[in-house]
Amino acid sequence: MRVLRIHPDDDVAVAMADLAPGEPVVEGVTVRQPIPAGHKVSVKAVKQGDPVAKFAQPIGVALADIAPGEHVHVHNLGFQAGMPLPAVARRAPPAPTGGAATFKGYLRPDGRAATRNYIGILTTVNCSATVARLIADRFRGAAMERWPHVDGVVALTHRTGCGMQTEGEAMDVLRRTTAGYIRHVNFAGVLLVGLGCEMNQPDRLLAEEGLALSDRLRVLTIQETGGTSATVRAGEAIVREMLEAADRDRRVELPASHLCLGLQCGGSDGFSALSANPALGVASDLLVAHGGTAILSETPEIYGAENMLFSRAATPEVTAALKARLAWWDAYTAKNGQDLDNNPSPGNKKGGLTTILEKSLGAVAKGGTSPLAGVYAYAEPVTQKGFVFMDTPGYDPVSATGQVAGGANLICFTTGRGSCFGCKPAPSLKLATNTPLWDGMREDMDINCGTVLDGSETVEAVGRRIFARILATASGEPTASEALGYGEDEFAPWVLGATM
Repeated sequence: MRVLRIHPDDDVAVAMADLAPGEPVVEGVTVRQPIPAGHKVSVKAVKQGDPVAKFAQPIGVALADIAPGEHVHVHNLGFQAGMPLPAVARRAPPAPTGGAATFKGYLRPDGRAATRNYIGILTTVNCSATVARLIADRFRGAAMERWPHVDGVVALTHRTGCGMQTEGEAMDVLRRTTAGYIRHVNFAGVLLVGLGCEMNQPDRLLAEEGLALSDRLRVLTIQETGGTSATVRAGEAIVREMLEAADRDRRVELPASHLCLGLQCGGSDGFSALSANPALGVASDLLVAHGGTAILSETPEIYGAENMLFSRAATPEVTAALKARLAWWDAYTAKNGQDLDNNPSPGNKKGGLTTILEKSLGAVAKGGTSPLAGVYAYAEPVTQKGFVFMDTPGYDPVSATGQVAGGANLICFTTGRGSCFGCKPAPSLKLATNTPLWDGMREDMDINCGTVLDGSETVEAVGRRIFARILATASGEPTASEALGYGEDEFAPWVLGATM
């Protein structure tokens, strides 16, 4: 198969391989110029100013007359806000098979289940980042051999916490994100390190978020402890105590309902919507069917495909909440002199994606077909089971940080161009949309979804394979990004407002 027309009403087909002039597209139409794999070719004439459809949904308007067989991309297809979106019929999710799904995880005293067993060192402010890393560095490599049942000591630092108001949305988001990581089930213990004079004071953070000091949560401030070296020594002693306790934990068999999966895509291409994203949607549906939770995010990347989520909203309140977040983004981007069609990156466009409307159709596919049960603010604790949406930016590290703060204990990340990513303390599975990427970046990828494009597997078969890998990863099987050491530097809380 050289080209794929996804829906009979589409104005374009997708090049499944590099196309040369003269190759047939559909009956009576041949390629007019070279078209790269993943890009679009017109299957019929489109007048300038008319909408262009893919997936039976508009993805933009023709910037010029487009003849059958022409390459359709940024030179002749443009974004148009407010295009009418068709009604979408709700589809039934795939049925689970094989009985109750289980994994081997760590059951915490509060009844939650962890997929990893880390000690975390978090910071209130950028000024304490170096000290946090110096403490963690005492527990690298062979130093961890004494505690074989602990996955490591993780320093998660950031670049804010001061130069901002002590009240308001920006501080609320930072506190909520930090608190989400303090509570995260994959941390057996957390040390919070502050400077002492920052806007984001440790005691205020704990009070606002309802957190209390305990054997599992300790706080140090550099100014009160006596400077850098004294704080590193004190921090090392605290972490050693936490490691001794965490090393007594053991994995036990648990139902998949304990899993909370963050759905991510980055470095998307023209194949993302055909292979990895819908296959991940199948895996998401299977997890939901087994009582688990799946979190779709990246609000700018549902723009133009929101009708697909509205049709699945469990209640009118869910629809209203999602509409409110989209309206917030319209105002937010306008205030900052941007528009949502800036979202497709140069890499996205090189891979065949042209407008945010087209990109969003693929991004939403990660969420499968299950009913949309709830809408959450960034880093807000996710308390519902089922398929939910969290409002985040499209920038992957910031988005995944919000999901993990909300409770995701595992991430699945699809990519067509080859994103490199990890998200400690949650393991991150990387899903390649095409076989050339799988072959070219083998050490960074966990699953090849290009078999859908090759015709050797169906989307559902790959989705079931992803679900099996989710269970294995939750049980301790290391991911490619974990083996490479990704996951600390990718911690990126959403920074809102002015830096002063």
